[in-house]
Amino acid sequence: MPSPKKVTHEKIDKLLTECGWILQNCSTVNLDAAQTVALPKNRGSRPEVYTSKIIKAGALLSDTRMLLTHWDENVPVADNLERFLRQNLFGKTSRSRIEDIVGIFSQRYLREPAVLRALVSMCRSRISSRAIDKILYFHACRADRLLHDIVTEILYEFHVEGRSDISTRDIQQALWQWIGQGKTASEWADYTVVRTSRGLLSALRDFGILTGAAKKRMSPVFLPVEAFAYIAFYLAQEQPSGDRLLRHPEWRIFLLSTQQVERLFLETHQSQLLKYHAAGSVIRIDFPAKTLDAYANVIAKTAH
Repeated sequence: MPSPKKVTHEKIDKLLTECGWILQNCSTVNLDAAQTVALPKNRGSRPEVYTSKIIKAGALLSDTRMLLTHWDENVPVADNLERFLRQNLFGKTSRSRIEDIVGIFSQRYLREPAVLRALVSMCRSRISSRAIDKILYFHACRADRLLHDIVTEILYEFHVEGRSDISTRDIQQALWQWIGQGKTASEWADYTVVRTSRGLLSALRDFGILTGAAKKRMSPVFLPVEAFAYIAFYLAQEQPSGDRLLRHPEWRIFLLSTQQVERLFLETHQSQLLKYHAAGSVIRIDFPAKTLDAYANVIAKTAH
């Protein structure tokens, strides 16, 4: 008898297929096979290839918060997705748009059950939407390698150099370089590079990393303490060392320097969401919970 996890994966795959997504194995992926391609997690080695598919829908922040708020934890994942498709909670006139939202939501936030439980808990709490949006942005970057690398390799270097303006041409130059390095599954046409560049900039504006309509500028670095605490706990599961957590490269997602990260740890310590101890080169960070969803409940209870 197949395991419950396998049954759930099969149901989700069926729904994605019905929505027009093409499911492929990571070892034989062809990202140009359709407008929407899904790469199931842990079903083959993940290639370091970039795709323009996942960012076409943008940040989807309000839609994602609505999905999480209406999530029924008493029924399987696939049943929730099917209900969202059937009931059209978003009020969208186009079914294809609804299918895109559900598909992107699945790619970004359904990879890890603990993450889903944590997000549902926080969206139903008094935590500010600004803090939740930063957490959603973090997971979107983790799910989309292209979005992640544009921020951590291009925007971060601009930020360090003191540059604040970012143009479509800057993004296009990075994409052409990565295409030349074989980081895409196939050659991209000019219009694909232009469309993807614009989509990336629009998504980053919606996520609050950039500001501006025609001309984009990097927004001032800001990460609410509740969002910082959640992300610190999440990263601590990968890197429990206090010093390495302080210097974790993923803080670049928020354009943060090590000094800024340390100040946020001290602020979060003062908020009693964690304990931060530094004695010379020895750093110890303790959290008042053992699991991500349990820690999300701790954060939710302290929200004003």
